[in-house]
Amino acid sequence: MSKPSLSIRFAFVLSLSLASSYTSHSYSHCPSSFSLSSVSSPKPTTPKATPSDLLSLLGTPQQASSIDPTVAKELKSCLKFLVPFSPTRLGPESAATTSLRRGLMSSKSIGNRSCGEVNELLWWPPEPVMELAHIAVDSGGDPGAIHRALHPTMIPVPDVEESKENRCELTRTPYGRRFINEELNAYLIFLFEVVAARGPSIGLNVSLTRFDLFHGHMFLATNSGRLGILFHAKEYPMYDKEAFPYNTGYCQIGTNVIYDDSMNLRNILWLAPMPSNSTKAWSTAGVLVVLDARPGGIIYRDLIPEYVNYARTIYEEDLGEVVADVNYLNIGGAAPDYQIFIC
Repeated sequence: MSKPSLSIRFAFVLSLSLASSYTSHSYSHCPSSFSLSSVSSPKPTTPKATPSDLLSLLGTPQQASSIDPTVAKELKSCLKFLVPFSPTRLGPESAATTSLRRGLMSSKSIGNRSCGEVNELLWWPPEPVMELAHIAVDSGGDPGAIHRALHPTMIPVPDVEESKENRCELTRTPYGRRFINEELNAYLIFLFEVVAARGPSIGLNVSLTRFDLFHGHMFLATNSGRLGILFHAKEYPMYDKEAFPYNTGYCQIGTNVIYDDSMNLRNILWLAPMPSNSTKAWSTAGVLVVLDARPGGIIYRDLIPEYVNYARTIYEEDLGEVVADVNYLNIGGAAPDYQIFIC
Protein backbone atom coordinates (compact mmCIF):
# COMPACT_ATOMS: atom_id res chain seq x y z
CA MET A 1 0.00 0.00 0.00
CA SER A 2 1.21 3.57 -0.61
CA LYS A 3 1.72 6.47 1.74
CA PRO A 4 0.04 6.25 5.16
CA SER A 5 -2.56 8.80 6.12
CA LEU A 6 -1.72 11.57 8.56
CA SER A 7 -3.20 10.44 11.84
CA ILE A 8 -2.72 10.38 15.55
CA ARG A 9 0.10 7.83 15.29
CA PHE A 10 2.38 10.31 13.52
CA ALA A 11 1.52 13.39 15.52
CA PHE A 12 3.26 12.02 18.57
CA VAL A 13 6.71 11.61 17.07
CA LEU A 14 7.28 14.96 18.72
CA SER A 15 7.15 13.21 22.05
CA LEU A 16 10.38 11.40 21.17
CA SER A 17 12.25 14.60 21.87
CA LEU A 18 10.28 15.07 25.05
CA ALA A 19 11.12 11.54 26.11
CA SER A 20 14.78 12.18 25.40
CA SER A 21 14.69 15.33 27.49
CA TYR A 22 13.01 13.46 30.31
CA THR A 23 15.62 10.68 30.18
CA SER A 24 18.48 13.14 30.41
CA HIS A 25 16.81 14.85 33.33
CA SER A 26 16.32 11.51 35.08
CA TYR A 27 19.95 10.49 34.72
CA SER A 28 21.05 13.72 36.36
CA HIS A 29 19.53 12.43 39.60
CA CYS A 30 21.54 9.18 39.58
CA PRO A 31 24.28 8.96 42.23
CA SER A 32 27.82 9.40 40.97
CA SER A 33 29.05 6.43 42.97
CA PHE A 34 27.64 3.17 44.28
CA SER A 35 28.34 0.61 46.97
CA LEU A 36 28.28 -3.15 46.77
CA SER A 37 25.20 -3.17 48.97
CA SER A 38 23.32 -1.13 46.39
CA VAL A 39 23.71 -3.80 43.71
CA SER A 40 24.04 -7.02 45.63
CA SER A 41 20.29 -7.53 46.15
CA PRO A 42 18.44 -6.39 43.02
CA LYS A 43 14.69 -6.20 43.30
CA PRO A 44 12.85 -8.91 41.36
CA THR A 45 11.45 -7.53 38.12
CA THR A 46 8.14 -8.40 36.52
CA PRO A 47 8.68 -10.09 33.15
CA LYS A 48 7.91 -7.82 30.22
CA ALA A 49 4.78 -8.68 28.25
CA THR A 50 5.01 -9.04 24.47
CA PRO A 51 2.38 -8.85 21.72
CA SER A 52 2.84 -12.61 21.30
CA ASP A 53 1.88 -13.08 24.95
CA LEU A 54 -1.35 -11.20 24.33
CA LEU A 55 -2.21 -13.31 21.29
CA SER A 56 -1.35 -16.53 23.12
CA LEU A 57 -3.54 -15.58 26.06
CA LEU A 58 -6.44 -15.18 23.61
CA GLY A 59 -5.65 -18.47 21.91
CA THR A 60 -6.04 -22.07 23.02
CA PRO A 61 -5.65 -23.12 26.65
CA GLN A 62 -2.35 -24.72 25.67
CA GLN A 63 -1.06 -21.46 24.17
CA ALA A 64 -2.23 -19.50 27.21
CA SER A 65 -0.45 -21.88 29.58
CA SER A 66 2.89 -21.03 27.94
CA ILE A 67 2.81 -17.46 29.29
CA ASP A 68 4.53 -16.43 32.50
CA PRO A 69 1.78 -16.60 35.17
CA THR A 70 2.49 -13.08 36.43
CA VAL A 71 2.27 -11.66 32.91
CA ALA A 72 -0.91 -13.62 32.21
CA LYS A 73 -2.57 -12.34 35.37
CA GLU A 74 -1.71 -8.72 34.59
CA LEU A 75 -2.83 -9.02 30.97
CA LYS A 76 -6.16 -10.54 32.03
CA SER A 77 -6.77 -7.51 34.26
CA CYS A 78 -6.57 -5.29 31.17
CA LEU A 79 -8.97 -7.22 28.93
CA LYS A 80 -12.58 -6.06 28.56
CA PHE A 81 -14.47 -8.55 26.44
CA LEU A 82 -17.31 -7.46 24.16
CA VAL A 83 -18.30 -11.11 23.76
CA PRO A 84 -17.69 -13.63 26.54
CA PHE A 85 -14.31 -15.30 26.13
CA SER A 86 -14.91 -18.94 25.22
CA PRO A 87 -11.60 -20.61 24.29
CA THR A 88 -12.84 -24.16 24.87
CA ARG A 89 -15.83 -24.03 22.48
CA LEU A 90 -14.82 -26.08 19.46
CA GLY A 91 -17.51 -25.28 16.93
CA PRO A 92 -21.08 -24.18 16.24
CA GLU A 93 -23.48 -26.20 18.31
CA SER A 94 -26.61 -26.64 16.22
CA ALA A 95 -28.37 -26.34 12.88
CA ALA A 96 -30.05 -23.23 14.24
CA THR A 97 -26.63 -21.64 14.67
CA THR A 98 -25.73 -22.48 11.07
CA SER A 99 -28.94 -20.81 9.90
CA LEU A 100 -28.10 -17.75 11.99
CA ARG A 101 -24.67 -17.47 10.39
CA ARG A 102 -26.21 -17.63 6.95
CA GLY A 103 -28.58 -14.79 7.85
CA LEU A 104 -25.93 -12.09 8.27
CA MET A 105 -26.73 -10.61 4.87
CA SER A 106 -30.25 -9.74 6.01
CA SER A 107 -31.17 -6.15 6.81
CA LYS A 108 -31.49 -7.06 10.49
CA SER A 109 -29.55 -4.48 12.52
CA ILE A 110 -27.47 -5.15 15.62
CA GLY A 111 -30.20 -3.61 17.76
CA ASN A 112 -32.71 -6.14 16.44
CA ARG A 113 -30.54 -9.17 17.18
CA SER A 114 -30.57 -10.91 20.54
CA CYS A 115 -27.47 -10.94 22.71
CA GLY A 116 -27.10 -14.65 22.01
CA GLU A 117 -27.30 -14.14 18.25
CA VAL A 118 -24.53 -11.56 18.29
CA ASN A 119 -22.37 -13.76 20.52
CA GLU A 120 -22.74 -16.72 18.17
CA LEU A 121 -21.81 -14.61 15.15
CA LEU A 122 -18.68 -13.45 16.94
CA TRP A 123 -17.67 -16.90 18.19
CA TRP A 124 -18.51 -18.65 14.92
CA PRO A 125 -18.76 -16.28 11.94
CA PRO A 126 -20.39 -17.11 8.58
CA GLU A 127 -18.72 -19.76 6.46
CA PRO A 128 -16.84 -17.31 4.16
CA VAL A 129 -15.15 -15.77 7.22
CA MET A 130 -14.24 -19.22 8.54
CA GLU A 131 -12.79 -20.10 5.14
CA LEU A 132 -10.72 -16.91 5.12
CA ALA A 133 -9.45 -17.76 8.62
CA HIS A 134 -8.39 -21.17 7.31
CA ILE A 135 -6.66 -19.63 4.31
CA ALA A 136 -4.74 -17.28 6.59
CA VAL A 137 -3.34 -20.13 8.68
CA ASP A 138 -2.82 -22.58 5.81
CA SER A 139 -0.83 -19.95 3.90
CA GLY A 140 1.62 -19.62 6.77
CA GLY A 141 0.48 -16.06 7.45
CA ASP A 142 0.90 -14.77 3.90
CA PRO A 143 -0.97 -11.46 3.33
CA GLY A 144 -1.07 -12.25 -0.39
CA ALA A 145 -3.46 -15.11 0.31
CA ILE A 146 -5.96 -12.62 1.72
CA HIS A 147 -5.35 -10.10 -1.05
CA ARG A 148 -6.37 -12.74 -3.59
CA ALA A 149 -9.83 -12.80 -2.01
CA LEU A 150 -10.33 -9.11 -2.87
CA HIS A 151 -12.21 -7.98 -5.96
CA PRO A 152 -9.81 -6.37 -8.47
CA THR A 153 -12.04 -3.33 -8.97
CA MET A 154 -10.55 -0.15 -7.50
CA ILE A 155 -13.25 2.03 -5.91
CA PRO A 156 -12.42 5.74 -5.50
CA VAL A 157 -12.86 6.95 -1.93
CA PRO A 158 -15.33 9.86 -2.15
CA ASP A 159 -15.65 12.81 0.17
CA VAL A 160 -16.31 11.65 3.71
CA GLU A 161 -18.02 14.11 6.05
CA GLU A 162 -16.36 17.13 4.35
CA SER A 163 -12.90 15.60 4.63
CA LYS A 164 -11.80 16.80 1.20
CA GLU A 165 -12.91 20.34 1.97
CA ASN A 166 -10.47 20.27 4.88
CA ARG A 167 -7.72 18.58 2.84
CA CYS A 168 -7.98 15.51 5.06
CA GLU A 169 -6.73 12.20 3.64
CA LEU A 170 -8.36 9.48 5.73
CA THR A 171 -7.14 6.43 3.85
CA ARG A 172 -3.74 5.09 2.81
CA THR A 173 -4.73 5.29 -0.84
CA PRO A 174 -7.36 7.33 -2.72
CA TYR A 175 -9.11 4.11 -3.71
CA GLY A 176 -10.24 0.98 -1.95
CA ARG A 177 -11.39 -2.54 -2.71
CA ARG A 178 -13.88 -5.00 -1.29
CA PHE A 179 -13.96 -8.74 -0.90
CA ILE A 180 -15.38 -10.74 -3.78
CA ASN A 181 -17.67 -12.51 -1.34
CA GLU A 182 -20.24 -9.99 -0.11
CA GLU A 183 -20.72 -11.87 3.14
CA LEU A 184 -17.15 -11.01 4.09
CA ASN A 185 -17.88 -7.32 3.58
CA ALA A 186 -21.10 -7.66 5.58
CA TYR A 187 -19.17 -9.23 8.45
CA LEU A 188 -16.73 -6.32 8.56
CA ILE A 189 -19.69 -3.94 8.88
CA PHE A 190 -21.10 -6.19 11.61
CA LEU A 191 -17.85 -5.90 13.61
CA PHE A 192 -17.84 -2.09 13.51
CA GLU A 193 -21.47 -1.97 14.60
CA VAL A 194 -20.95 -4.44 17.46
CA VAL A 195 -18.09 -2.34 18.85
CA ALA A 196 -20.26 0.79 18.71
CA ALA A 197 -23.25 -1.01 20.27
CA ARG A 198 -21.46 -2.91 23.03
CA GLY A 199 -18.66 -0.45 23.81
CA PRO A 200 -20.69 1.57 26.34
CA SER A 201 -21.07 -1.53 28.52
CA ILE A 202 -17.37 -1.35 29.36
CA GLY A 203 -17.00 2.45 29.28
CA LEU A 204 -16.18 2.94 25.59
CA ASN A 205 -18.60 5.33 23.91
CA VAL A 206 -17.74 5.66 20.23
CA SER A 207 -19.36 7.13 17.15
CA LEU A 208 -18.93 5.74 13.64
CA THR A 209 -17.51 8.97 12.25
CA ARG A 210 -14.27 9.89 10.55
CA PHE A 211 -13.03 11.41 13.80
CA ASP A 212 -13.67 8.40 15.98
CA LEU A 213 -14.13 4.76 14.96
CA PHE A 214 -13.83 4.39 11.20
CA HIS A 215 -10.96 2.01 10.59
CA GLY A 216 -9.16 -1.13 11.63
CA HIS A 217 -5.96 -2.84 10.55
CA MET A 218 -6.20 -6.41 9.30
CA PHE A 219 -3.21 -8.60 10.15
CA LEU A 220 -2.06 -12.22 10.31
CA ALA A 221 -0.70 -13.05 13.75
CA THR A 222 2.97 -13.77 14.24
CA ASN A 223 3.76 -17.51 14.46
CA SER A 224 0.17 -18.74 14.11
CA GLY A 225 -1.12 -16.82 11.06
CA ARG A 226 -4.42 -16.24 12.87
CA LEU A 227 -6.60 -13.65 11.13
CA GLY A 228 -7.26 -10.51 13.14
CA ILE A 229 -8.22 -6.84 13.01
CA LEU A 230 -6.93 -4.16 15.37
CA PHE A 231 -9.50 -1.35 15.47
CA HIS A 232 -8.56 2.15 16.57
CA ALA A 233 -11.24 4.39 18.04
CA LYS A 234 -10.83 8.03 19.16
CA GLU A 235 -8.57 8.63 16.14
CA TYR A 236 -8.74 12.44 16.12
CA PRO A 237 -9.30 13.96 19.55
CA MET A 238 -10.08 17.65 19.82
CA TYR A 239 -7.18 19.98 20.54
CA ASP A 240 -7.15 21.15 24.14
CA LYS A 241 -4.23 23.06 25.60
CA GLU A 242 -4.59 21.20 28.89
CA ALA A 243 -5.89 17.72 28.07
CA PHE A 244 -4.63 17.21 24.51
CA PRO A 245 -2.15 19.87 23.36
CA TYR A 246 -1.42 18.24 20.00
CA ASN A 247 -2.21 19.25 16.45
CA THR A 248 -2.78 16.05 14.45
CA GLY A 249 -3.30 17.68 11.08
CA TYR A 250 -6.12 18.49 8.69
CA CYS A 251 -8.23 15.50 9.71
CA GLN A 252 -8.53 16.92 13.22
CA ILE A 253 -10.43 19.97 11.96
CA GLY A 254 -14.05 19.83 13.07
CA THR A 255 -13.67 16.96 15.55
CA ASN A 256 -15.76 16.79 18.70
CA VAL A 257 -13.96 13.76 20.16
CA ILE A 258 -12.91 14.62 23.71
CA TYR A 259 -9.65 13.34 25.14
CA ASP A 260 -10.58 11.65 28.41
CA ASP A 261 -10.12 8.34 30.21
CA SER A 262 -11.91 6.50 27.40
CA MET A 263 -8.74 6.96 25.31
CA ASN A 264 -7.37 4.07 27.38
CA LEU A 265 -9.86 1.85 25.53
CA ARG A 266 -9.17 2.93 21.95
CA ASN A 267 -7.54 -0.36 20.88
CA ILE A 268 -10.11 -3.05 20.07
CA LEU A 269 -8.97 -6.49 18.91
CA TRP A 270 -10.94 -9.01 16.86
CA LEU A 271 -9.50 -12.48 16.28
CA ALA A 272 -11.13 -15.00 13.97
CA PRO A 273 -11.66 -18.57 15.13
CA MET A 274 -8.40 -20.53 15.05
CA PRO A 275 -8.29 -23.68 12.90
CA SER A 276 -6.70 -26.80 14.32
CA ASN A 277 -3.34 -27.86 12.89
CA SER A 278 -4.14 -31.56 13.14
CA THR A 279 -7.86 -31.93 12.45
CA LYS A 280 -10.69 -30.26 10.57
CA ALA A 281 -12.01 -28.95 13.86
CA TRP A 282 -11.40 -25.52 15.34
CA SER A 283 -8.94 -24.86 18.16
CA THR A 284 -10.68 -21.83 19.61
CA ALA A 285 -13.61 -19.51 18.98
CA GLY A 286 -13.57 -15.90 17.78
CA VAL A 287 -12.67 -13.07 20.14
CA LEU A 288 -13.68 -9.41 20.39
CA VAL A 289 -11.96 -7.58 23.22
CA VAL A 290 -11.06 -4.04 24.24
CA LEU A 291 -7.46 -3.63 25.40
CA ASP A 292 -7.32 -1.38 28.45
CA ALA A 293 -4.18 0.75 28.16
CA ARG A 294 -4.66 2.62 31.43
CA PRO A 295 -1.46 4.10 32.88
CA GLY A 296 0.00 1.67 35.36
CA GLY A 297 -1.35 -1.36 33.55
CA ILE A 298 0.79 -3.88 31.72
CA ILE A 299 -0.55 -2.99 28.27
CA TYR A 300 0.35 0.67 28.73
CA ARG A 301 3.72 -0.25 30.21
CA ASP A 302 4.84 -2.95 27.78
CA LEU A 303 2.79 -2.81 24.57
CA ILE A 304 2.36 0.93 23.96
CA PRO A 305 5.46 2.55 22.41
CA GLU A 306 6.72 5.37 24.59
CA TYR A 307 6.51 7.95 21.82
CA VAL A 308 2.75 7.42 21.45
CA ASN A 309 1.82 6.59 25.02
CA TYR A 310 -0.27 9.75 25.26
CA ALA A 311 -2.33 8.45 22.34
CA ARG A 312 -2.49 4.91 23.77
CA THR A 313 -1.76 3.40 20.36
CA ILE A 314 -0.92 -0.26 19.82
CA TYR A 315 0.49 -0.88 16.35
CA GLU A 316 -0.80 -3.65 14.14
CA GLU A 317 2.66 -4.52 12.84
CA ASP A 318 3.61 -5.55 16.37
CA LEU A 319 0.91 -8.21 16.25
CA GLY A 320 1.82 -9.76 12.89
CA GLU A 321 1.96 -9.30 9.14
CA VAL A 322 -0.19 -6.37 8.04
CA VAL A 323 -2.73 -7.21 5.32
CA ALA A 324 -4.66 -3.97 4.74
CA ASP A 325 -6.65 -1.20 6.38
CA VAL A 326 -10.39 -1.75 6.70
CA ASN A 327 -12.30 1.55 6.55
CA TYR A 328 -16.00 1.98 7.33
CA LEU A 329 -16.90 5.39 5.96
CA ASN A 330 -20.07 7.45 5.80
CA ILE A 331 -20.13 8.72 2.22
CA GLY A 332 -23.74 9.90 2.40
CA GLY A 333 -25.11 13.39 2.66
CA ALA A 334 -28.21 14.11 4.73
CA ALA A 335 -28.89 10.38 4.88
CA PRO A 336 -26.01 8.21 6.18
CA ASP A 337 -24.51 5.78 3.68
CA TYR A 338 -21.76 3.66 5.22
CA GLN A 339 -19.47 1.69 2.91
CA ILE A 340 -16.44 -0.54 3.33
CA PHE A 341 -13.16 0.45 1.68
CA ILE A 342 -10.19 -1.91 2.04
CA CYS A 343 -6.97 -0.03 1.36
